[in-house]
Amino acid sequence: MGTIVKQPLTSLQLELLKIFSREIEEKDLLEIKKFLVKYFAQKAIALADKVWEQNNWTEKDELKFLNEHNRISS
Repeated sequence: MGTIVKQPLTSLQLELLKIFSREIEEKDLLEIKKFLVKYFAQKAIALADKVWEQNNWTEKDELKFLNEHNRISS
């Protein structure tokens, strides 16, 4: 049998376990999910904006990226 490597929970996972240690309504769960999705989407957009600015990309570059074929074959 293989060795099982135990991964500790992240601080986010621990906090979510504390929050959800009691029963909550389905509508509240949906709102929390929406909040988390929005939060992480905003972080991703901010990071993408930073990379965009660091590379001095323009609208011309954007059009080039949209038309590139970047699929990697296995």
